[in-house]
Amino acid sequence: MQRRSALKGLASAGLAAAAPWGLAQDAPWPAKPVSYVVPFTPGGSTDVIGRTLCEKLQASLGQPFVVDNKPGAAGAVGAAYVAKAKPDGYTLFGGTISTHAINASLYKNLPYDPVKDFEPVSLVAMLPNVLLVDPNLGVNTVQELVALLKKEPKKRSFASSGAGTSTHLAGELFGELIGVPLTHIPYKGTPPAMIDVSSGTVPFMFDQMTAAVPLVQAGKLKVIAVTTAKRMALAPQIPTMMESGVPKFEMASWQAVYAPHGTPKAIVQKLNAEIRRILAMPDVREKLQANLGMEIVASSPEDLAAHMAREIPRWAELVKKSGATAN
Repeated sequence: MQRRSALKGLASAGLAAAAPWGLAQDAPWPAKPVSYVVPFTPGGSTDVIGRTLCEKLQASLGQPFVVDNKPGAAGAVGAAYVAKAKPDGYTLFGGTISTHAINASLYKNLPYDPVKDFEPVSLVAMLPNVLLVDPNLGVNTVQELVALLKKEPKKRSFASSGAGTSTHLAGELFGELIGVPLTHIPYKGTPPAMIDVSSGTVPFMFDQMTAAVPLVQAGKLKVIAVTTAKRMALAPQIPTMMESGVPKFEMASWQAVYAPHGTPKAIVQKLNAEIRRILAMPDVREKLQANLGMEIVASSPEDLAAHMAREIPRWAELVKKSGATAN
């Protein structure tokens, strides 16, 4: 009798001890700070988007959303980190065309799977790349740059925000289409690459207009073309690469939000709804679209997954054609 009473007491104590854990598991998300990993250095378009979203998510959801910059290997360092993170909604990822399309075919030993290791949350924006040159290079058009590259072999190099980024492949494609072999100089992010182009260390580069605006306005960089099929609404005076005499040159970058694979669907859906609401805010649209030239394209998780399914093989073909590789 005493033994049965003791066992009953232990069972009751166990249930009592388990109750707080059960309540904690059912607590509304988020119940603590959320890390938003940006796989590039501060100052680039992915960082700008991350900080904009985090500020608004923190205000609406009542918990800190903190940007954590983890640059390296065209975003692969940050992506691999998030792929291994606990899928509980407390680690998010600012994914890009590089991390979730190009890297799949560029890297021989990619430390993550862009499809299997992530839960798509939402597309955020499309971004045109622009051709940026050192203002002291003495060129004002793409054809003048081509003539210079053909005439002076020492000028045949270009900078990028990292091996395997869309800016890297833009340079590779440019060299192929104009018939000039170019040397790629990769950097750990957009800001240091732009600094070296503006100082004349490297003659030119392709990158998003988003990060270039301050240096362009200060006269430290010159924009001579845009890589999209149509001119930018932000700067309609800038011709496209195709208009500038480089047929078949059309490229655009994109930005998206992901969570580690296995993150509960309820959290993914809540995030998606919040992000879409934020991207519809007038001040956010003014900042990202009107001032920085991004085209906001919020989507469902399913639409982002479908977008990736189209982009991965498209970029695989371009990587193969360009001959670009990364370890």
